[in-house]
Amino acid sequence: MAWLVLVISGLLETAWAIALDRSAGFSRLVPSAIFVVTLVLSMAGLAYALREIPVGTGYAVWVGIGAVGTALIGMLALGESASLPRILCLLLVIAGVVGLKVFH
Repeated sequence: MAWLVLVISGLLETAWAIALDRSAGFSRLVPSAIFVVTLVLSMAGLAYALREIPVGTGYAVWVGIGAVGTALIGMLALGESASLPRILCLLLVIAGVVGLKVFH
């Protein structure tokens, strides 16, 4: 259960990062509210998962999921560069996250 909560929390990290960007410095109400809610849920999920998963592993997986998710949304939906080197770097992050899970 802790791993499932950790993955969901990582996805929520992606949501709050995108909402933070869309809030335009907290000047837009709806994205700002989405940011606050998803940030709190993401942190609460991380805290729950860390009750069973070591902090180094849990935090690295959480950040990795959030970073890859945010970068993918940037590339797929927000017009950011989807160059081969960037995609290869994201694959390295994914390999690291999978490795942390496998060798946990």
